[in-house]
Amino acid sequence: QVQLVESGGGSVQAGGSLRLSCVVSGYSVRGVYKCTVWFLQAPGKEREGVARVDSVGDTEYAGSVKGRFTISKDNAKNVLYLQKSSLKPEDTAMYYCAAADARFCPLAVDRYKYWGQGTQVTISS
Repeated sequence: QVQLVESGGGSVQAGGSLRLSCVVSGYSVRGVYKCTVWFLQAPGKEREGVARVDSVGDTEYAGSVKGRFTISKDNAKNVLYLQKSSLKPEDTAMYYCAAADARFCPLAVDRYKYWGQGTQVTISS
């Protein structure tokens, strides 16, 4: 059974930092054609892609977070991370990690099979 469990969310002031973690079990993030990704969903809005990392370590970021967020993964621990800095109130959302077996890793919700339950991030001004 595949499980993804996020942690690290919380409430911080604008300008602060947080690191989200996603512990993955039942599925290896290492290997060929592995996509791991972070999504966010703000209140009343659609879920949208934030950042992804593929099998060879290539990354992609949404324009709104580029330069502020960094995605990484620890293959040995089977954990995905999202380091967030220079946080803004508009970063307030539920953050989800997701994974899929695929050659290409788009920031698209419908391309991911495995999902975590999410961790809430609230940024105050």
